[in-house]
Amino acid sequence: MIKGYAGRVLEVDLQERSFAFEPLDEEIARLYIGGKGYGTRLLYDRTEAGIDPLGPANPLIFATGPLNGSVAPQSNRFAVVCKSPLTGGIGNATCGGSFAFGLKKAGIDVLVVTGSSEQPLRLEVDGDADEVRFLDASELWGKGTYETQRILGKGREHAVIGPAGENLVLYAGIVSNERIAGRTGVGAVMGSKRLKAVSVTGSRKLEMEDPDRFREYTKTVRATFKDHPVLGESMKRFGTAAIVNTTNGRNILPTRNFQKGHFDDAMKISGEWMEDHALKGVKTSCLHCPVTCGRDVEVEGKGRGKGPEYETLALLGSNLEIGDLDTVSEWNYHADDLGMDTISLGATLGFAMELGEKGMLESKLSFGDASGVTDLIHDIAHRRGLGNELANGTKRMAEKFGGAGFAPQVKGLELSAYDPRGSYAQGVEYATTNRGGCHVQGASMYLESVGPLTINPQNLKLKADLPIVQQNLACAINSMVLCIFTTYGIVPKLVHEMDPSSRPYRALAFLLENSGPLFRWAQSIKGSPMLWFEKWLTLITGIKFSSGHLQEIGARIFNLERMYNLREGLSAEHDTLPDRILHESTFEHLDSGHPLGELLPLYYKKRGWDSKGVPTARTLKRLQVEV
Repeated sequence: MIKGYAGRVLEVDLQERSFAFEPLDEEIARLYIGGKGYGTRLLYDRTEAGIDPLGPANPLIFATGPLNGSVAPQSNRFAVVCKSPLTGGIGNATCGGSFAFGLKKAGIDVLVVTGSSEQPLRLEVDGDADEVRFLDASELWGKGTYETQRILGKGREHAVIGPAGENLVLYAGIVSNERIAGRTGVGAVMGSKRLKAVSVTGSRKLEMEDPDRFREYTKTVRATFKDHPVLGESMKRFGTAAIVNTTNGRNILPTRNFQKGHFDDAMKISGEWMEDHALKGVKTSCLHCPVTCGRDVEVEGKGRGKGPEYETLALLGSNLEIGDLDTVSEWNYHADDLGMDTISLGATLGFAMELGEKGMLESKLSFGDASGVTDLIHDIAHRRGLGNELANGTKRMAEKFGGAGFAPQVKGLELSAYDPRGSYAQGVEYATTNRGGCHVQGASMYLESVGPLTINPQNLKLKADLPIVQQNLACAINSMVLCIFTTYGIVPKLVHEMDPSSRPYRALAFLLENSGPLFRWAQSIKGSPMLWFEKWLTLITGIKFSSGHLQEIGARIFNLERMYNLREGLSAEHDTLPDRILHESTFEHLDSGHPLGELLPLYYKKRGWDSKGVPTARTLKRLQVEV
């Protein structure tokens, strides 16, 4: 077995209450690494087209990668893969916390849960005894994710759902510690199986090809991160909320259901405001991560709670025209405890507010008014009254009530918190990313709008190239499984310290913006490992990796996801953006929105797809994608 892998897949059938340990497929591991990649391969191979996402035939796949179980910074995340009940296409999400570490300690690379139980169940997996216990979870059913984990206790690592997952809210997530695999409704799939929790324990050690060099190199990376302006400074001080004021200044902060990109009270929901007014003196991190991007804040009536991330602050804050950090923190707490994605939640609430404003939905919701929202969040999780409608997400609401042109979703997944009218490459990502309107399947906006070195976000240069490179890299990282924030370290400290008005900075930005084919070619070179992703993989597995290898593997995963979506009925017509984004401008110097129509054909061509967005046989053969 390749080093870095436990070498085992645990198969659990909830209906039969049976389990088996099977060997990891080394060929799949070589082609897809692990995590999201391995999970996608299993999902494609094991399911028929058209299965019910909330039916027993939809497998729920928890997958780790070769870096999980190590002390590499930002390495202890797990991926969840299934068919999405929200989009009908590929569903996946990643999560921090400690569950990935627990799986590897139990000697498990991948956990595949099939079937469904008639009664609430929880699983206890003992990796040392090679035993799985099927335990009644009736007393846990209905409890929040925090209380559930408290009852399950210490000594094991847990992945749990809350009432949102139990009641099949289509954007319910799976929680480990205070982190959540939030997107695409993976928690609803877990709830459909009547599976409340999975707990794992074990004492197995991760085998590496060169553990001594790995430890020494990891010390170097930690020192680099500690000295880095983002990973070692701004993320430590402000968390992801550090970019609220940046996006607001760039006019891409979602406001009033994406009607605007600027919010006058943005400062009051920013990381700077949180540091000055809300922090409880504690900053947290996932296991073995030195970045400590988590915040502890005061939550009304609850004491301390996890501070809201940037996406939450934007979608539950500016998007609803709520400029009060305490209110957003309270809603964030309830959403996490109930187990649902705050991005989809905030976008759905904003859409409902505009529907009500236009007389298309009977509702007391209104922008800038927090009254009744807390109760509604609970109603969504329990599918009561109006909450039952909002639990289905914006696409289905638009189909029932109208407003498709301003429903903020792609492929059924609600847009994250970067308005693409001020970030064109990010808009291409939203339109083409296989799981829908997501920002962490590429994050082109970092080199366009929010990072230290940015290109012109509103011309067409590099706007088809950048998403491809970023999407490929994200697929590889989500298969290792690493935190996407590790990519922030790619831009060196020297660039962060440059004056944006200086000649060297402008020359560097000009070079990047006009690099075109050179940009992609440089990423395809299969030489020696240069960055920590590749070096860690090489030192752990003994297989030589480079940026070119990661691009190839990422492209393989991305194209397999594309073939899965095509099989499930999602095609080029779904590679689009809401009419509001395409046709309404939020910039005075522009008359229209995002130029997707000009960029999409170019993106398809560079991807090796035909004009209908289908990967060509040549592309699939080159990438070794079997379908």
